[in-house]
Amino acid sequence: MLIDIVRVTPLADYELELLFEDGTNGIVNVADIVEFTGVFAPLKNKTYFDQVYVNPDVGTICWPNEADIDPDVLYALITGEPLPHFSPVIASSS
Repeated sequence: MLIDIVRVTPLADYELELLFEDGTNGIVNVADIVEFTGVFAPLKNKTYFDQVYVNPDVGTICWPNEADIDPDVLYALITGEPLPHFSPVIASSS
């Protein structure tokens, strides 16, 4: 899928308004999709959370500590479209 995010606006209550390169936009609540532990622990601090930006090299949102969220997940949440299913490649021995 990989549709890049081109704009992010932090809102109240750990919400982000996102705009994707195909014109799709919507709001996601980050607290609903990540636990604020590990690399995401600093996001508990709203001032830090609001430092979110779009990294054009990877096409998704990031924070200063390089924490990011997969743009496919965010797109699926906004559009209601399912994530693509990936089947593992199974090698057979002959």
